[in-house]
Amino acid sequence: MNLRYRVDLDQPERDELTAMLAGGKQPARKLKRAQILLAVDAGLGDEAIAATVVVGGSTVYRTKRRFVEMGLEAALSEEPRAGAQRKLTGKEEALLVATACSSPPPGRARWTLELLAGEFVKLTDHQELSRETVRRRLADNDLKPWRKDMWCIPKVDAEYVARMEDVLDLYAEAPDPKRPVVCFDESPTQLIGEVRQPIPAEPGRLERYDCEYKRNGTANLFVFLDAHRSWRKVKVTERRAAEDFAHCMRDLVDIHYPQAERVRVVLDNLSTHSAAALYQALPASQARRVLRRLEFHYTPKHASWLNMVEIEIGVLRGQCLDRRINSYDRLVAETAAWEHLRNTSGARINWMFSTENARLKMAKAYPKPTSKES
Repeated sequence: MNLRYRVDLDQPERDELTAMLAGGKQPARKLKRAQILLAVDAGLGDEAIAATVVVGGSTVYRTKRRFVEMGLEAALSEEPRAGAQRKLTGKEEALLVATACSSPPPGRARWTLELLAGEFVKLTDHQELSRETVRRRLADNDLKPWRKDMWCIPKVDAEYVARMEDVLDLYAEAPDPKRPVVCFDESPTQLIGEVRQPIPAEPGRLERYDCEYKRNGTANLFVFLDAHRSWRKVKVTERRAAEDFAHCMRDLVDIHYPQAERVRVVLDNLSTHSAAALYQALPASQARRVLRRLEFHYTPKHASWLNMVEIEIGVLRGQCLDRRINSYDRLVAETAAWEHLRNTSGARINWMFSTENARLKMAKAYPKPTSKES
């Protein structure tokens, strides 16, 4: 038979619960119990409390019972739950984690749950260990040893820092129409055609397309992005040779920025991204004329993320190219339409990383000066 438990809070207990709710820095369940106690003390019925706090009636009842029988702390804390004892001690769990972080056995590319369970039995006195126990303990420690993340790990030296701060300072400058900052990069893309016509979507049914496709070759996208205004240009080419780069740079100064005194171009370290490429593709007088109006600023090696246009290319791929485009002409038309919409909408990249941020967040990686200032 259920007993009716009466909750009478004194003023210090009310103040403590009110302060706890005002602070908010507590587990959600604990805050709900505090709400229940204050509501009961205010004279609300159990059903009204359950509806207001969004809990079950049994939760209200248990909270009141624990307060009456064991006090405020017990009413706010978790009630011990029944269950089997943990199979691994703290030291054994640490051993399992260390094993998962080590190299897998010869002949295996990565650890699996079964491999880890078998290796753990060899290293301890346990007769067996289930894959589910291994999975739970790894999940508790946020470990997935069967997965790897490929990443380009840069060498942060004086050259890296110098190039990084040079680019970041360009982004931080006030816009100058006479000396614009333009980010430049390129991205290959495949031309993919359908083997069978997709079935259009209908109410209650998704669009369906065949998993089989045909490859119609490749194309290259040269992408320009103004760092200080809403302007980008996508140029589609059949290749990305030095000649194509040279023509892009000529278009940049002659067509896109004819009034600029000098265009400062942020670009990566690809071998074709050089002044020599213009002399390979253009007459010497023309190459010299174009180069006089260009100023190249290279990102550090293995740090293409510092080029703002990388973000723009990601937007291009997500908004326009995430589908099958079967021909060069259609690719040109689709990217031109996307470019027009982005430019007219006023879209810009909200770049927030600065030289000051870099010096704070990467302070440990910065090279140490060989001599101190006098």
